[in-house]
Amino acid sequence: MLQRIQSIYLLIAVIASGILPFFLPLYTLENGEVVTLYDNIAYVLLFVFSATLSIIGIFTYKNRKKQFVLGRLNLILNLILLGLFIYKSLNLSGDANVSEKGIGMFLPIVSIVFISLANRAIKRDEDLVKSADRLR
Repeated sequence: MLQRIQSIYLLIAVIASGILPFFLPLYTLENGEVVTLYDNIAYVLLFVFSATLSIIGIFTYKNRKKQFVLGRLNLILNLILLGLFIYKSLNLSGDANVSEKGIGMFLPIVSIVFISLANRAIKRDEDLVKSADRLR
């Protein structure tokens, strides 16, 4: 059923990893050049793959175990993406006048939070089904 709460959480994760990164800047270099998602193909691929996993997770509502595994893979992917952003931000200059970190670098955190909430709801549904099977 698409109206479950984990579908809403996964939809928010799709928005955070599939739509917003294309409009928000990732960071600004020392020379004032704004770096967006299009400047690095690895970031584009990771964000698109994360959004794709979330979309597939939404439509595999009949197989909760597969949905849970897809959520775990998506969490790992977003953690890798977050690690790349942290590595890049540690290499940027620390002067406030020269470089700044953009809001786009925090989008994997939003995805991680909502995918974790979706996995918790999937686990709760699975436990509910197992408890109902025991009563039969």
